[in-house]
Formats: sequence, C-alpha cells, structure tokens
Amino acid sequence: SASAGNGLLPRAHHGPVIYRITETNNYYTKQPKTMRTTKTFLFSLLLVIFATVAQAKDYNASFFGIKSNGTTLNTTSIQGAIDYIHSQGGGRLVFYVGRYLTGTVHLKSNVTIHLNEGAVIVGSTNPYDYDTVFNRGSQALIGAFQCENIGITGKGVIDGQGRAMSYNRIDLIQKGLIKDELKYDRPEIRPTLVYFRECKDVNVDGIMLKNSAFWVQIYDQCDRMTVNNITVDSKAYWNNDGLDIVDCRNFKLTNSFIDATDDAICLKSHDHRQMCENVEIRNNVARSSASGIKFGTVSAGGYKNVKIVNNKVYDTYRSAITIATPDGGHIENILVDSLYAYNTGNAIYLRIGKRWTGERPVGTMKGITIQNMYCEIPQAKPDKGYDYEGPIEDLPRNISPASIVGLEGHDITDVTLRNIELVYPGGGNPNYAYRGLKPKDLDSIPEMAAAYPEFSQFKELPAWGLYVRHAKNLTLDNVTLKAEARDYRPAIVLQQVDGALLENMKYIEPGGGKKQVFVYKSTDVIQKK
Repeated sequence: SASAGNGLLPRAHHGPVIYRITETNNYYTKQPKTMRTTKTFLFSLLLVIFATVAQAKDYNASFFGIKSNGTTLNTTSIQGAIDYIHSQGGGRLVFYVGRYLTGTVHLKSNVTIHLNEGAVIVGSTNPYDYDTVFNRGSQALIGAFQCENIGITGKGVIDGQGRAMSYNRIDLIQKGLIKDELKYDRPEIRPTLVYFRECKDVNVDGIMLKNSAFWVQIYDQCDRMTVNNITVDSKAYWNNDGLDIVDCRNFKLTNSFIDATDDAICLKSHDHRQMCENVEIRNNVARSSASGIKFGTVSAGGYKNVKIVNNKVYDTYRSAITIATPDGGHIENILVDSLYAYNTGNAIYLRIGKRWTGERPVGTMKGITIQNMYCEIPQAKPDKGYDYEGPIEDLPRNISPASIVGLEGHDITDVTLRNIELVYPGGGNPNYAYRGLKPKDLDSIPEMAAAYPEFSQFKELPAWGLYVRHAKNLTLDNVTLKAEARDYRPAIVLQQVDGALLENMKYIEPGGGKKQVFVYKSTDVIQKK
C-alpha cells in the first residue's frame, strides 16, 4: 500500500489500490485502506489525548501528602492542593476511602472537591483551626469567596464534629482565651460546614453533611448554583439550619433530604440592596426542630420568583411553610405547589413585621400562591424526643391556625390558597385559653410589629383553621379544613380583610351546626358554594 506523505492523504500510487467495502446508512462505498488506517489512527490518538486531559484534571489527595488516618491535621496540605490545582487551570481534588481531619480550607476558582464513597472530611474540634471566609462570624470548614466554577461532589461525607467543637470553644471563652459572646450559653461565632459567598457557577451534588456547629451550609449572594441529591443530618448543636440560601440568584435545590435542629430549608436576605431571585426548590424532604421551609427570618432585601414544588415536611416543630418579611424586604411572585406535611406544629404562616427596618419602609408581600397542599397538625409536640427540641413557648394557647397577618396599613395582597386540606386535632378548650369573637376580643389581638415572626406569637387566636388579618385580594378555592374534635372557635376568621373570595370550601368538625366563617371589619367578602 502507499506510504503516507502528510499523514492525512495518500501519496501518488503506482500499483493497484486496495479497497475495503464498508456499509454506511445501507449504502456501500469504497474507501482506500490507507486512508481508513490513517483516520483510525487519528481518531484513536484524539481519544488518548482527551482521556489524558480528563485524567489530568483529577488529582489524588494522597499525592499532596494528605493523610486519611483521621488524626493528622491536613489543613495546610489540602489548601496547598487546592492552590496548586487552581494554578494549573482547575480540576478535581479527589478523596478516597478514609477520614481526613482538617480546619478551614478555602476553595479557589475552577476547583472541585470530590469525595468518593467512604471518604469523610472531618472538622477539627479545635476552635483555633478555623478562620473567616468573608467577615467576622463567617467561619467555615470549607469556604469560598468570589470564586467561579467550584463544587463539592461525590458520595462521601463532611462531618463537622460540631458539638465537641462548640463545647471546646465555650471552654476557651470561659477561660478568657477567646473573646466571644455567650448567648443562651452558646458561642456567637461557630463554623458552618460550607460557606460560599459571591460565587458563580457552583455545583454541590451527592454528598452528606452532618454535625455542624452552626448553620450547616450558607450560600450567600451566589449566582447560577445547583444543590442536588444531598443529605443533611445535623442535630449536633443549636442553630443547625439545614441549608441557607441568602440573596442568591438562579439557585436550584433538588432531590435532597434535610434533617436539622433549626429551619431545614431557609431563604434569607441579609442585604437590603440584594434579594433571592429565581429560586427553585423541588423534590426535597425536610424535618426540623423549627420550620420546614422558611423565608427569613432576616429579610432585608426580599424574595422574587420562587418556586417550591413537590416537597415533603415531617416531624417539624414550627410551620411547614413560613413566608415572613419583618425587616423591610419585598416578597413577590411565590409559588408553593404540592407540599405535603405530616406531624408539624403549623401549616402556613405569612407575616409582615417591622423589626430592624429603622428609617427604611416596611416590607411588602404580594402574589403568593399555595396550592395542592396537604398537612396534618398533631395535638402533641411534633419534635418530641430530639436532642435539641423547639422550646415550649407562647402558652397558654390552643392549637394555632394557619395565619396570614400583615400590619395596619401594610396588607399582604393577592394571596391564593387552592386545593388545600389541613387536618387539625381540634378540641380547643375555652377554659385553657380563650379568644372570643366580640369586638373587644378581636381588637385586643396585638400588632406585635417588632416581634420575632412566629405563628404562635399572638398566643390564642379566634379560629382553629385559618386566621387572616390585614390582607387584600384573598382567594380561597377548594380548601378543606378538618377538626378531629369539636373546637369552641370557628374554622375561619377574616379580620380587616379588603376583598376575599371563598369558593368550594369544606368544613369538617364533629357536632357541626355552627357558623364556620366569621368576618370582622372586612369588605367585599364573597362566599360561594
């Protein structure tokens, strides 16, 4: 056969050309054997090059002297590995089976930490091994600031050993070696497991996060971020928010399980110049000693275009869904669809407050749709038995209803509750706690503008199913309220509501025969069967 001249085309050939018949799309074509051989070689070469490039982007943690024995402090080695991979244009730092002890490490752009199954990054229990990510108080085990194209992936675990770390910090504070405020006997400054601030194109996938000393993971002013298929098991200490989305844009949380001793899935807004926008929370399961899914508490800027679809909440002390703006934030265009909640202290709480606004205007809330929801409220404390239960507070009161409560002059507007069933224990006892329907009873419900926004803050409310005050353009469509025992209160009280449509409503209560909707100081309330 002919020898190759330029490696791409055969040179002039003086003998017979050998052809091989090939089949392509049912047509037979002739191809010179030399050309076919050259193309095969080039294709194989490209595969080798691509495989080499792909392999070059994976770096074995052990190459950098990172030890997997669980006792060697690897902070410097891990940071050196991250810095090196960043300097080479990026790649994955891969951890294999073992326990890797470390203090704070800082991710850099184009670097991903990948934890294979059996790999555990273990947080040091020495408070001196942690430093700040962004500013005072933002300590973390893994931090990143103003980075792009970063991630934490794999089937491994990040274990913060948060209880032991917190106890050691308390010890140092009491000895006077560390200056820190002890509020409720808890250190103010405690490390999270993950804190990413002002990062773009972030991927967190597959990992388990457990035993944080503080909020488990904070994503603050990040853009284009996905969190998928993670597990959070963090009941080690107080204030263990499962996941905090702070002033982020284009954020997706999907297919995850979160069990935490504070709000499980929490959107926050810390900066009045920023907001959470274009956020999707889908196909997650949450359990919490506080709220299941919550907007706030801090809500300086606000939340816009948020979809919360097909999630489950269980064994949760406070509300299945809380949407609150006590700090001047603006909330608009929120969809909660297919939320299923079992054994939770409250179903729905929407609230405008005036807490830390100062000279800034009071916040706003409009365009809220909650639909296709089922919720069961127990008589007993729903988080009983967990190490850090929610506090027994705001008593005496009977079981609280779902509530939509604005402020005088600041209505919550355009709220739709559609295709919802809320099941209550009923049995409200007027001899234990009482709120009547007379003007003096209803007018005495305090505004509590500066209070921490919580469904139980007003103590006894005059309805067992739904209480609405300071709202405008309310729609209740195909809502079923069920009490398993007779309650002295009506199912619904509308107080100072401007425009409400109640259609296809069902009220189920043993004994029956009483009026289930009470309207007070409200206008344009229409009830349809």
